[in-house]
Amino acid sequence: MTSLELAKKAAAILDNKKADQINVIKIEDISSLADYFVIASGGSNTHVRSLSDELEEKLKAEGISPTRIEGYRSNSWVLLDYSHVVVHIFTGEAREFYDLDRLWADGTKVSWQAEA
Repeated sequence: MTSLELAKKAAAILDNKKADQINVIKIEDISSLADYFVIASGGSNTHVRSLSDELEEKLKAEGISPTRIEGYRSNSWVLLDYSHVVVHIFTGEAREFYDLDRLWADGTKVSWQAEA
């Protein structure tokens, strides 16, 4: 699976679990951190943890495990690092505070939704 396919799959999994404001940003041309960031919001601390759990479970079922997970106990921002794709799941307040969408605005927003 390519990093783009993984990023789109992660976004779709989060969407199916009712994540808000899902963005996939291509950063490979401007950073060596990853090829893509997936940024999403949950409606509460519990929702953030649930989104994280769902993503990890669904991808693990396909043989894809994160190299690391950060922030799981904080519940306001969970980071799942899949090497070439880094997924950030925030509460609304944490997303507004850290504002990664603005910080990575030089990246290219990628359409991840399947066309009807």
